[in-house]
Amino acid sequence: MLLAVFLVLFLPCAGLSVVFLIYMCLLWYSALSNYEFQIPVKPKAEKGLSASQLKKVPKVTGKELVLGTECAVCLDDIENDQPARLFPGCNHGFHVECADAWLSKHAVCPICRSKLGPLLENPDDNPC
Repeated sequence: MLLAVFLVLFLPCAGLSVVFLIYMCLLWYSALSNYEFQIPVKPKAEKGLSASQLKKVPKVTGKELVLGTECAVCLDDIENDQPARLFPGCNHGFHVECADAWLSKHAVCPICRSKLGPLLENPDDNPC
């Protein structure tokens, strides 16, 4: 009698477990067969400004800055007597060393992300 109760309770549970495992295996197999392996693409590296273009970016002193005296690259204040670079178009100012280091890797303003390459070739065109 006890064996009959055990078999009545155990066999349906075991059968449902086997069906569930087969279902999970089929799902896993179908997911793998539909999966397309993609090679990650390295994003295109930004090019900075050349040395000749860097020389075209105007230099001013700290007291001539229009939009504040904090350098966004090093987060330090630009003193009145320190040389600074004033980005054409957006008029953001930075320490000369900080601006040169940034512009050698990126051709955009670190604050507003305006492109500087075309502005250096045509300084009369002002996007802002």
